[in-house]
Amino acid sequence: MLRLVTILFFVGFAATPVLASEPADHRDGRFEAASNLRAGVAKVDITPSVKGGLEISGHRRIVEKIRDPLRAGVLVLDDGETKAAIVTLDTVGAWDDMVKLARERIEAQTGVPAANILVAASHNHSGPGFEADSDWGRGLIDKLGTAARQAADSMRTVTIGYGEDKISFGINRRKVIDGRAVFRLNPDGPNDPRVKVLRFDDGESLTPLAVIMHAVCHPCFFTWGDKGTPPYPTGYPQLSADFPGEAQSFVELCYGQQTSALFLQGCAGDIRPNLPGFPYRCADESDIQWAGRDLGCAVVRSLAANVTREQLKNRPKHYPIRVANSIVSLPGKEKRETAELQALKIGPYLLLTMPGEPMVEYGFRLERAIADRAIPIIIGYANGNLGYIATAEAYKEGGYEPNTSKLAPEAEEVILAELSELTDRVVGDVFETFSKHPKDVEKREAEEKARLKAATKTGR
Repeated sequence: MLRLVTILFFVGFAATPVLASEPADHRDGRFEAASNLRAGVAKVDITPSVKGGLEISGHRRIVEKIRDPLRAGVLVLDDGETKAAIVTLDTVGAWDDMVKLARERIEAQTGVPAANILVAASHNHSGPGFEADSDWGRGLIDKLGTAARQAADSMRTVTIGYGEDKISFGINRRKVIDGRAVFRLNPDGPNDPRVKVLRFDDGESLTPLAVIMHAVCHPCFFTWGDKGTPPYPTGYPQLSADFPGEAQSFVELCYGQQTSALFLQGCAGDIRPNLPGFPYRCADESDIQWAGRDLGCAVVRSLAANVTREQLKNRPKHYPIRVANSIVSLPGKEKRETAELQALKIGPYLLLTMPGEPMVEYGFRLERAIADRAIPIIIGYANGNLGYIATAEAYKEGGYEPNTSKLAPEAEEVILAELSELTDRVVGDVFETFSKHPKDVEKREAEEKARLKAATKTGR
């Protein structure tokens, strides 16, 4: 009898709910996520048909099978005053005409101003090119509009967590020998193995609503290099989203398909997978699993650590959105080139974009310039497709990146100066950006109207 009473006592105790007067915790997986920021996310399959063979853009080859799907993600944000959106694609580029059409469609579907939409490609070398009047091109824009509408319809209040980790598979591909840069896997060259992770939480569970991962490496695991290396001397014969797609799928799998993972590419112009060969080889299935799970595990580690109670206490409660764009004229080798640069600040997190393939040193230099003003995430392959953006120093050494770039060495100074100006405008710690003097207020309002109007007119 005593034993039965004891059992009933413990059963009853275990079933007793936590009293409302007790300190709140997240033993049931819930936590407070009160802020001014609302977010919604959606992903969509954008895989083209390969029936009859499909030419891959990047390292060109014909594929007739699909290893894994290509996807696009749309994250819509609203701080109560300003709306913005981030679009990610498993494509080799964010082509000018695609960006224009995507922004127009998303603005029509969500009310997010075109100028406040960031469109970024992973730089995947195992997917198609974009033609606006093709079946796939038209379908892509339709799907982006649908995803944006779904994201806007599902918005909820969120807070943002941030963390960093590292990957092991990236390596610099330039080595200077006798004063000349050649293709060579160079472990002593500059590299950025950091993974930066943003998680957007509604507090209903420990599963994030959305995840943004940022890493620095060419997604060219499946492309040709050393043409004498089996089993794929001419490149992997299937369509794929490469390591960014593999990592996104891994993260989503870890959360039971209840989150949406989006990938942003960093300054990867001279960073590639560490696949030794002459000068390097094409990957196989083991390689892509290594890279995808390496990045995926780094992201999941960061995500898990970021919802401990100590980390949750450090999250901001206010996330003002600020956006600035500029179309700059850059000195080129044959003519001046135009490029869109963008700054998107969400609370303390500052996203700066370039429309092409910046070498890794651009990220380091911009971060040093920003210092402690914001948490920087430097993005390439966004809002345009200018090609290689080499450093001025690289032109002295030559090599593939500066030799194939459309730009002249002097372009670096213009790009860095303009991104610094855009940073001033969105960070808001420069006097002109917060002055209440009527002339300063009038100037800022006029600049904002001109920015939004220019984006609506040009799509950029």
